[in-house]
Amino acid sequence: MKFLHLFVLLFCCQFAAYAQKYIYTHDDTLRGSITKERAWWDLQFYHLNVKVNPADSTIAGSVTVRYKVLQPNQTLQIDLQRPLTISKITQDGQEVTFRRDGDAFFVNLVKKQVSQAQESIIVYYGGRPRSAKRAPWDGGFSWKRDKNGQPFVATSCQGLGSSVWWPCKDHMYDEPDSANISITVPKPLMDVSNGRLKSITENADNTRTFNWYVQNPVNNYGININIGNYETWAETFEGEKGKLDLSYYVLAENIDKAKTQFQQVKSMMKAFEHWFGPYPFYEDGYKLVEVPYLGMEHQSSVTYGNGYQNGYLGRDLSATGWGLKWDFIIVHESGHEWFANNITYKDMADMWIHESFTNYSECLYTEYYYGKEAGAAYVIGCRKLIRNDKPIIGVYDVNRSGSGDMYYKGGNMLHTIRLIVNDDEKWRGILRGLNQTFYHQTVTTKQIEDYMSQQAGINLSKVFDQYLRDARLPMLEYSVEGKKLRYRWTNTIAGFDMPFKFKIGGDDWKVVYPTTDWKEVKVKKGATVELDSNFYVETKKL
Repeated sequence: MKFLHLFVLLFCCQFAAYAQKYIYTHDDTLRGSITKERAWWDLQFYHLNVKVNPADSTIAGSVTVRYKVLQPNQTLQIDLQRPLTISKITQDGQEVTFRRDGDAFFVNLVKKQVSQAQESIIVYYGGRPRSAKRAPWDGGFSWKRDKNGQPFVATSCQGLGSSVWWPCKDHMYDEPDSANISITVPKPLMDVSNGRLKSITENADNTRTFNWYVQNPVNNYGININIGNYETWAETFEGEKGKLDLSYYVLAENIDKAKTQFQQVKSMMKAFEHWFGPYPFYEDGYKLVEVPYLGMEHQSSVTYGNGYQNGYLGRDLSATGWGLKWDFIIVHESGHEWFANNITYKDMADMWIHESFTNYSECLYTEYYYGKEAGAAYVIGCRKLIRNDKPIIGVYDVNRSGSGDMYYKGGNMLHTIRLIVNDDEKWRGILRGLNQTFYHQTVTTKQIEDYMSQQAGINLSKVFDQYLRDARLPMLEYSVEGKKLRYRWTNTIAGFDMPFKFKIGGDDWKVVYPTTDWKEVKVKKGATVELDSNFYVETKKL
């Protein structure tokens, strides 16, 4: 998401203190766990059919939920957050009853649910959805106006989940195989959502319905609405899987700036296909859409609000100068097409899978165009934003992510693992292999860890445990005593044995294998010792 910046660092520090005292509730469990009312059915398809009324900030419509019965059960959980309400639910045209428990609705199905059968329900709902307080971090609907006073509206809901604005199976483990998105808006406004625009329906009440179709699996928070007085243009990118359609939607007053700034999309796509493999959604195309907030990684409908400038709102988060060579939102949010939208975490606790790899993608983009030293300088420069306050992995089954360090610390962990692998082509093969092996899948941390260890031929479990599950930063203590270089790890988990590199007396880098016990190697008396600063560790000379 894409989204940690300096302002949010202050918020996260306050949130960290709050989170330590947080007592998880029944609502948290209903939201964050695979309840028995979720587990028995496999989500296959959504059709959102929603009318948006910017005049009074209300929405109304229906969602068709198609599913396959895995194990017979007569109670189905659908999620919709307050203050929105469900007015009716039907199956095969027959109205069924339901009860509300917080933001979860338990539907009492009359029709007998038979194993392997294909079934569907239609959920009718409406109301005034939650307005975003600080999109996209604290999301919902953003109800804004452009400079001409026309409505400029967008949704963003990572963390909160899509049930903040439409009824769904709001847990990341289960994605629909495809989706229709039909959004009705007042003329002359346009809606831009995910996938490809299949048709526009002219309605008698001076509205239009934009019908979009997503051919690929899509995570719930990735589905979005963007409404504005848009101008649009398109081009193609010759990619690894052939011609990829690129489409752009911006407010009319910004089209000249956008046509210049958005030229970076092709360079981004070229770099990321090199590192990660083909763009994962050729069938749905790629869109970059202007919105009234900073931006988000909505699948095939990436949103943009970075002011048509390089850096993060004009700033270089690394303070090295490299971060001003490219537009942070174009690069970072598009990187999520591989890590978040292609490979999606099953549980919010594993959000690092999205954010660590995508933070690291900024380094790789920089390296692709400006060289390996530039990429390394960028990721190292971002270390000043790391707090080492709590573990990166959060709490499972309650929809709770871990430390915001999943961005910069996670990126530096991956940079460190690259040094351990010590083979750049093998490393690139691992990144591309992740996107191929877990193509269009939801995954756990264990799957990612096991794959990377297997492909590297190195047991990385202690590295992952240290950086993901422990807040401490490893410290390498060392001393030079006569003709001996002594070294060991401290401030670590038990058994931590990550390799490290020294340069001794101006020779080539030497790989050593410290443990929590003292080790030593012979050196020439008076030899200089240089430590590899690419490893994200603390060092202390004794």
